[in-house]
Formats: sequence, structure tokens, C-alpha cells
Amino acid sequence: MTRFALTVVRHGETRLNKEKIIQGQGVDEPLSETGFKQAAAAGIFLNNVKFTHVFSSDLMRTKQKYGVAEGRALSELRAMAKAAGEECPMFTPPGGETLDQVKMRGKDFFDILCQLILQEAGQNEQFSQGAPSNCLETSLAEIFPLGKTCASESNSDSDAPGLVASVLVVSHGAYMKSLFNYFLTDLKCSLPSTLNKSELMSVSPNTGISLFIVNFEKGREVNPTIQCVCMYLQDHLNGGTETR
Repeated sequence: MTRFALTVVRHGETRLNKEKIIQGQGVDEPLSETGFKQAAAAGIFLNNVKFTHVFSSDLMRTKQKYGVAEGRALSELRAMAKAAGEECPMFTPPGGETLDQVKMRGKDFFDILCQLILQEAGQNEQFSQGAPSNCLETSLAEIFPLGKTCASESNSDSDAPGLVASVLVVSHGAYMKSLFNYFLTDLKCSLPSTLNKSELMSVSPNTGISLFIVNFEKGREVNPTIQCVCMYLQDHLNGGTETR
């Protein structure tokens, strides 16, 4: 079995988030003062977690295409959807990406990530002996409710090997929602008992932190199994401002 952790964090608040203005690839809005505070708080919260890989958007906060709706108020997008006789979540403005296209981008990224982790794990096995170290999982267990997913030395009842990698991704709310939808509907991601599917399909608050454990039982031959450890964690904000 090959296992790795995937931590996904939404970017901090921007001024346009607060004003409910649509942002995508064409609007490179920086973080607001609140957003910087949220990002700093998330950084402190994750400071002691050992990450082996980090991925982030090349924009200041995100990357997604909303076509002619870029830079317009959310109310205008809803009006455009109504005029087209469609519901807002499923409506694609002219020049924008469909939900399926966004989901496919998420799937492609996840597939490439899995290939990278499996390839590196195979290379490491050739030059090292014994099971993967538990240090990655131990650092996660200090702040996340890993429970029975943990393969630390103190959990002698677990047969799971240690993590081969711990990946951090900083992304956009709508992109994360599409990626998590892929996890749930296509890969049958298991959820903690405290989380329901409606929460999984909501948009993450700014700097909301989600953690997944990805398991490959038989290498690349079959899809991985995914376990959601937590969704949209906000402990680091301590009651600070959050914008969905």
C-alpha cells in the first residue's frame, strides 16, 4: 500500500470576495488586509506540519475562467443565468468554463499528482530499506483528527504503512469544490461521521483547510481510495472574519 496526505487550503479573502464580485483568471486581485491576516494565521497553524510537495496558483490568489462575468457582481451572474433560463451554479457565462471543464482540470491535476507520488515512492524503495517514516503523519496528527487513519508508532493496532508524501495545495474555492466533487462522486471518498455530503459540496471559506488521505492498494492499476479527515477547518481563525 502507498499512502500520501493531501492538504488543500483556500486563499485568503480579497476585497472582491467581500464585495461578492466574481474573480477568475482575468482578475488578479490581491489579498485584503483581512486576507493577509487569515493567510498568516493559516501559516502559523500549519507551521510544524512537514510537507514534501507544495502547489499554488500562479495568480495572486487563484486561477479560473468566468468569461464575460469576470469582474462583475455575483448578482449580475445570477441575472444572466435567470435570463438564460438556468440555475446559477450550473450556468456557464459566454467565454467561461463549464463545471465539467473545471472538474476535469481538477481530475487531471490529481492524476498527475498521483503519478508523481507513485513514481517517487518507487524510486525511494530502490535506495532505502524498511517502511516509510511516520514523521510526516506524526506532524499532521498534532493538529488534525487523524484517528484510525494514523499509522504512528503509538497506534500499534494500525497495519497502515507510513505516508510516503505530504502535499499542500493552495487553491480557489470553486476549483476546490469541483475537485472535492470528483473525490466524492467518482472516487467514492469516505467522510468523517461529523460531515455530510451537503457540507462537502459547499464552497470553502477563505483559508479553510481540508485534509485527505489517499491510498493506493495496487499501485496505478486501480483508482485510489480517499478518506476525508476534515473539511474546511477554521481553527486557526479563532473567530476572525470569513468570507465564503
